[in-house]
Amino acid sequence: MTLRTALVIIGLLCAQAAHAVTLSELRDAEVAKGLREALELGVGNAVLKLGQENGFMGNDAVRIPLPESLERVDSAMRKFGMGKQADELIATMNRAAEQAVPEAKAVLVSAVRRLGIDDAKRILTGPNDAATQYFRAQSTEQLAQRIQPIVARETRRLKLAEYYNNFANKGVALGLVREEDSNLDSYVTRKALDGLFTTLATEEQAIRADPLESGKRLIKKVFGSVVP
Repeated sequence: MTLRTALVIIGLLCAQAAHAVTLSELRDAEVAKGLREALELGVGNAVLKLGQENGFMGNDAVRIPLPESLERVDSAMRKFGMGKQADELIATMNRAAEQAVPEAKAVLVSAVRRLGIDDAKRILTGPNDAATQYFRAQSTEQLAQRIQPIVARETRRLKLAEYYNNFANKGVALGLVREEDSNLDSYVTRKALDGLFTTLATEEQAIRADPLESGKRLIKKVFGSVVP
């Protein structure tokens, strides 16, 4: 099931719009339950999409590159015949993200289940990325705590990670590298979360712009209520 199907039917132009209820007419419990159902399905799909082989590496929108300030590392390695190792470093960063992202599901589902009625209504009537903004605000710190140990486990398999950190730390001291980019595990964790939120936001915008003609009855009823 795609996130489109999962987030069913934000902005729905119902065939029976004349009979649609308004958001204020829905019971609070229906609003919250419908949105939670949609978001839980969406979270599961997004995590599944990214947490597989090539979920990051094969997706231009979320693939993790070397930090811009460390691109010289890549150039230097290739100059000295270490192109294979450079490619391996980039691949390892992306594979680490793919291995770590499944840990996000429990955290995000927990955020969904904490969703209050006021939050639900703000998401339903908010901008195209309102649900994604909610996830960022509610779960970024906890997601990082869950994901980074798995990233670290994967990057330890590649000794080039030590080279990355040593070079980056020297760059920080010289003012050439941002401190937030000086540790490989922290960098990959941050970029993995960026990719996760990017995926959620893109799908959320798509479903608001082009609602599907399918989905659970309660979700349809809730999202149909925000028709202008």
